[in-house]
Parts: sequence; C-alpha cells; structure tokens
Amino acid sequence: MTRYRCSACGNRTRFDVFDTVRRRRFEHADLSGEVAVDEEEILERSIDRVVCRWCDRSDSVDEVSDAAE
Repeated sequence: MTRYRCSACGNRTRFDVFDTVRRRRFEHADLSGEVAVDEEEILERSIDRVVCRWCDRSDSVDEVSDAAE
C-alpha cells in the first residue's frame, strides 16, 4: 500500500486517490439473483491523481516510503 504526505499542510492520513484499474473477476450469481465476487485479480493499476483532503492540493502530494519516516 502506498502512503502519501502533503508538503503544503503536512497531512499524512487523508487523501483522495483517483486511479484507473483493469481487473479480472469471477462473479457468481445465486438463484435469487444476488451477485458475489468470488475471485478478483488486478491486472493493471495506474494512479491518475492524488488530492489532499485537508488543503485540496494535488501539486504538493508526495509518496512516502517507510524508510523515509
């Protein structure tokens, strides 16, 4: 899981992450019509934009590694 930090306001906990995902999943419908996902595999994921929830900026959000803390 990727962690983020906003260098503008210092936020480290609240972000909106906009991403694009390609996935393969096995859906199972029971006789009543309820659908459940039994398996899911993420084939490709790209992060389009990350926005800070505190200051609403996306130009100052950086990825943080565990070693950098």
